[in-house]
Amino acid sequence: MAAQTDRPLDQFEDFFPIMADNLGEEGLMQELCNGFQLLMDPTRGVITFESLKRNAALMGLDGLGDDELRMMLREGDLDGDGALSQMEFCVLMVRLSPELMDGPRRWLDDVFQQAFGFELGFDQ
Repeated sequence: MAAQTDRPLDQFEDFFPIMADNLGEEGLMQELCNGFQLLMDPTRGVITFESLKRNAALMGLDGLGDDELRMMLREGDLDGDGALSQMEFCVLMVRLSPELMDGPRRWLDDVFQQAFGFELGFDQ
């Protein structure tokens, strides 16, 4: 496990694998969907910079500055629209946890295949 720090994303990296183990496939996907719902702009149905900034404290990300929040959006924005869809958010959350990525990669591919209709491609 990573050393304890004051950075919210570092704390997330430590917590996410434990959450995944405790919740199982369906529970993890439901929690990711719940997190997306908390952060999204209800009028657009995506996470925007404004909605992320407004709701960051709900996810323990209130210690992040504007530049860090924008960087998170850019890192997760796979289609270049400046916002995160539910699928992009879930992929980003998994990618932010290197310890989880060392574990059952095929399981994650299966979960994303079932939930979103595509594989993350870990077995390649």
